[in-house]
Amino acid sequence: MTITRFAPSPTGYIHVGNLRTALMNFLIARKAGGTFILRIDDTDPERSKEEYVDAIKEDLDWLGLHWDRVERQSQRLDRYAEAADRLREMGRFYEAFETPTELDLKRKKQLNMGKPPVYDRAALTLSDAQKDALRAERGDGVWRFKLNHERIIWDDGILGEISIDAASVSDPVLIRGDGQVLYTLASVVDDMEMGVTHVVRGSDHVTNTATQIQIIEALGGTVPQFAHHSLLTGPQGESLSKRLGTLSLRDLRAQGVQPAALLSLMARLGSADPIELRTDMAELIEGFDISRFSSAPTKFDAQDLFPLTARYLQTLPYADVADRIRALGVPDDKAELFWQVTRENITTLDDLEGWWVMFRDGAEPVIAEEDKAFVAEAMALLPEGPHDTETWGTWTNEVKEATGRKGKGLFMPLRLALTGQPRGPEMAQVLPLLQVIRAKG
Repeated sequence: MTITRFAPSPTGYIHVGNLRTALMNFLIARKAGGTFILRIDDTDPERSKEEYVDAIKEDLDWLGLHWDRVERQSQRLDRYAEAADRLREMGRFYEAFETPTELDLKRKKQLNMGKPPVYDRAALTLSDAQKDALRAERGDGVWRFKLNHERIIWDDGILGEISIDAASVSDPVLIRGDGQVLYTLASVVDDMEMGVTHVVRGSDHVTNTATQIQIIEALGGTVPQFAHHSLLTGPQGESLSKRLGTLSLRDLRAQGVQPAALLSLMARLGSADPIELRTDMAELIEGFDISRFSSAPTKFDAQDLFPLTARYLQTLPYADVADRIRALGVPDDKAELFWQVTRENITTLDDLEGWWVMFRDGAEPVIAEEDKAFVAEAMALLPEGPHDTETWGTWTNEVKEATGRKGKGLFMPLRLALTGQPRGPEMAQVLPLLQVIRAKG
């Protein structure tokens, strides 16, 4: 059974970087007929907020990334404490008391000596009496996992074989001085006890993965298959880390981006497969292959979402947008025609309002000086409404005979006079919707 998980911290809204991780884990689970777990990493009570838990669920639901079950790390603290006790018993967990300033000085000294800035394990030399004295002076220390200084090797699903010398990595802090369990320990315990088989996450976790592998092995667990996707950059290769807050899913949703567009882009971005609009989740699932993704930085441009959104909207039947169109005030007898006329001329559904305002209130005519006489003559020939889809053809033929104009010289001035725009829907369909024709008279 394939089991994957998405483990966001409820300290903010999901952004496109988070989505990449969530989507890959979701697609792997669904393709294998397995289980997708939403695991809320809420062990930090000060930063975790319930409103963000609700927002995470809302965003995933909006995209159709439905989870099979929800887990809360804050409800599993006893499991982490038990794992910590086991590590202590086997001599792989030790308390350290250095202040941040002291650690910083140690790192600088090591760098000046040309050595890797890893923790020197000074705490292992402390006697019980020294530890008691430090606790009395500074309070409880942090708890570090004692790494075996050997090579940690795994076959990464995207990066290929990874080999990290544990001696080049500091013994990781798993529990803070205030008792808070950190992600590294909580994640290991959860992955083991929940039977997680595949873990996909960002390449910034590679070193963290190495230490987690040793913790899993120390606790007698089975190491899952890891894959580390590249991090997103901006369209020019610039870092997105400072902009991710403005690329939240709810911000994109507010801009009119449709779920199908976002999923179609993110499920293939950075892979060897072309990005094509997919309106069926089953197609995205079937075509997903983690091995097709590159380790190179992946450029993300939010503007790419809008052409995909426009193409998606063109596929929608009237029934899917009927409520939205009625809310604009479009009369029932015109509503379906309105959708047929505008669907290929909008980027987001918000653009519908502009079209309806134009149809309802009439456009401000755009008439070149040399076309004024022609437009006046043409408008005098326009029959009284209501107009239908035959009106445009009948009218322009009559104008052509009366004025001698044809082609673009005939049609463009009339389009500009009636709609104020040089392009748009077929005028044969526009005329029946125009409530006010300001150019007449």
